[in-house]
Amino acid sequence: MSSRRLSQGLLLLWVLLGHIQTVHTDAVTTSYGQDAGTSQPPAVSNGTAQSIYGNYTNLTLQCWAYFVDLMRDVRTSDLCEWKIIIRPYSELRGCLEFWAERLNYSYPNALAEQYIFQSHDRYFHNCTLEHPVYLDPPEDVLLAMIIAPICLIPFLVTLVIWRSKNSKAQA
Repeated sequence: MSSRRLSQGLLLLWVLLGHIQTVHTDAVTTSYGQDAGTSQPPAVSNGTAQSIYGNYTNLTLQCWAYFVDLMRDVRTSDLCEWKIIIRPYSELRGCLEFWAERLNYSYPNALAEQYIFQSHDRYFHNCTLEHPVYLDPPEDVLLAMIIAPICLIPFLVTLVIWRSKNSKAQA
């Protein structure tokens, strides 16, 4: 828990020191929506909700900039190594979630999803699974695997009862 607070404190310090260039959020979210084929979340008609959305948009932009800064330290050959990627990726998710909770904005939300999708599209699009994906067996095999034990149980119970009666008769 203290490492999360430390990372959030570092993010705020980083923002306050001016490492993030202020960009008009409408232009940024619009350009992202065009790049990724997604649109920004619809604005709510309530003025308070719009200001929360605006604040959340600004803060998520800072989360994204912090994530991009962390990803600069990752070599291209390490982009698919979860042990290396987990920290920046968790920082992004944690930052998006933290500010959503702080502003009483729902999480997950469309804007947070956009940043997560953008991170996958930008950094992780060439990652493939090293381990095979295990799929469910075909329905006929699955049905046989379920029915066989069910049918076998009454037979085994009958066999046990018959053997126990047979052993009592011999004694």
